[in-house]
Amino acid sequence: MPCGCIAAALAVISPRLALFAVWLFTDRLAIAFDSLWVGLIGFLLLPWTTLGWAVVYQPNSGVSGFGWLVVIFAFMVDISTFIGSSQARRTRPVA
Repeated sequence: MPCGCIAAALAVISPRLALFAVWLFTDRLAIAFDSLWVGLIGFLLLPWTTLGWAVVYQPNSGVSGFGWLVVIFAFMVDISTFIGSSQARRTRPVA
């Protein structure tokens, strides 16, 4: 099975697991990010956005066209995760 299919299957489980697999088996993260710190902060705070950026980044031109739609959609998924967890914390009964 190609590595892209494995990364997609892992992303269904967890974007951080998919990022780890992409980092372990390919050089996409090194190509997409100039610094280890940017990738690490993305891994911790915005995993879907980081994964989307790594997938659509082109070495010569960066992110362009349809790639921006992928990154924006991934960012919206990250933000909705934060909003959903915040709402769940507010509605949870105190024991």
